[in-house]
Amino acid sequence: MLRIRDRLREVYGTPRMRPHGDPIAELVLTVLSQSTNDRNRDVAYLRLRECFPPLRGRCGGDADGWRQVRDAPAAAVEEAIRPGGISKVKSVRIQAILQAISASESGLSLDWLADAPIEQARDYLLSLPGVGRKTAACVLLFAYGRRDVPVDTHVSRVGTRLGLLPAGAPFERLHDEMLALTPPGQELELHVNLLRHGRRTCHARSPACSECALARMCPSRDSFG
Repeated sequence: MLRIRDRLREVYGTPRMRPHGDPIAELVLTVLSQSTNDRNRDVAYLRLRECFPPLRGRCGGDADGWRQVRDAPAAAVEEAIRPGGISKVKSVRIQAILQAISASESGLSLDWLADAPIEQARDYLLSLPGVGRKTAACVLLFAYGRRDVPVDTHVSRVGTRLGLLPAGAPFERLHDEMLALTPPGQELELHVNLLRHGRRTCHARSPACSECALARMCPSRDSFG
């Protein structure tokens, strides 16, 4: 893993991204990212912020903005996020998540995740409607810089081809395996650089093995003609 980290660092550099401190915004962004690309996700999120003025401030706005999204007619939220695709499903999911958070003792706030035991924080996020291990990991890592590694399709594909992750394993196990392999403090770097490598080189159908910086340490390099 350290050799892979170092080689990816030579190619892609060391990602620098401070935790943004807004777990609700991260939840919404992750829902909007489903079955679409980053551009459409970002356009949908910006439109949501424009349609609900209290969200126009910092990264995710404030609780008043999320209350407005929670309580708005479903059609209004659906229209706001339409550029992100499957907006009817995503609008229902976003409102359900906001309603579930509101029902907790802390109200419409997840600030307590910053200091809660990591397992407690993860388990709570997984209890929210439609939130899986990847989404929970995104919230913990990107909002608070906590120890978790999101495993998306790119990370799982690259990790499996490199022999780091077991082929065909459920995503729950992939997250556990990836977290165990990742040196503490390097969760963000490895997630981002493995994702970049999957997008730019280790493609799903036709990986560019002849151009791959990891080819010499990849047991799958001869599997693609």
